[in-house]
Amino acid sequence: MSDEQREFIPPARPHIGEAEIEAAVRVLRSGMVVQGPEVAAFEEEFTKVSGTAHCVAVNSGTSALQLALLAMGIGPGDEVIVPSFSFAASANAVRLVGADPVFADIEAGSFNIDPDAVAALIGPKTAAIMPVHLYGNPADMPRLTALADRHGLALLEDACQAHGAQVDGKPVGSFGKAGTFSFYPTKNMHSLEGGMVSTDDAQLARTLRLLRNQGMEQRYANEIVGANMRMTDVSAAIGRVQLGQLEGWTEQRRANASRFDAELKTVVTPPVAPGARHIYHQYTVRVDAADRDGALAQLKAAGVGSAVYYPTPIHKLIPYAHMDVDLPVTDRAAAEVLSIPVHPSLTDGDLDRVIAAVNALELQQ
Repeated sequence: MSDEQREFIPPARPHIGEAEIEAAVRVLRSGMVVQGPEVAAFEEEFTKVSGTAHCVAVNSGTSALQLALLAMGIGPGDEVIVPSFSFAASANAVRLVGADPVFADIEAGSFNIDPDAVAALIGPKTAAIMPVHLYGNPADMPRLTALADRHGLALLEDACQAHGAQVDGKPVGSFGKAGTFSFYPTKNMHSLEGGMVSTDDAQLARTLRLLRNQGMEQRYANEIVGANMRMTDVSAAIGRVQLGQLEGWTEQRRANASRFDAELKTVVTPPVAPGARHIYHQYTVRVDAADRDGALAQLKAAGVGSAVYYPTPIHKLIPYAHMDVDLPVTDRAAAEVLSIPVHPSLTDGDLDRVIAAVNALELQQ
């Protein structure tokens, strides 16, 4: 076996190249390092991904969610319907503004929030619906948009894993009142750390800009109570370099996923709805719950990294475990999912190895 074959294939591989390093150094030498021209340019350029009139950069995806909720006036006494099968930030942001998350079950195939489950949970305290485009697979936005419109609810898209995902050609982040994106290093593009809120509402965008900057647009002229959730120009400069490569990286992810769809035999591969553009932040398969630990170990032994996103649904985490929630589809997914490498740095040889390792899995079920 060659050294190349022995090299471990990680489940994710954040990219930091010379262009990103040069961009960061250029900004540092300029002396304009926070909320300056790089941030403004990044916001303008990202509108081409979000499909919205406005984008507002912040310091993380969680901040994007929190500030979007605040800007929409959601707070104590309000309920926000969210999926439990997601990263904890989706529900934490709701709690951080004083509102209550209400957990809805997911669709078995897409891993995204089930519109029928959402409809059953709408009540007098419901203020918003927050779908998560999990793994880069867009949620059923036509049905969720119709539900929100019918009941007069705000629609906030958690697109933190879905940069460039679309439904019938319309980008995620442009369906609701606002959308949110994360630029954490493991995302399909990153800015070392950062987030973005997308919206077509000019007044909402202005409120977001106030909230991220201590409530002021002019220095020392504070208009509302705000926070310090600004993006640095270093992060924005790195994000701009990454944004220029996003489409190429996305198409490589989609090509890698197509090979997996065609060639994997031992696992259940992820279906994609008609009209949906999945951008494969993760390529997530299913195995029987009794087989998953063994599958993880076998892949590791074969030099293939894999991971579970997410082993514990949010409603079973300590801050939310007191809630009386029955989510059978969510619970089953959390016990069965397994993500394999799909990132754009995989070579043809890497893909061959991943496919061979998955197809060689010895499963009980």
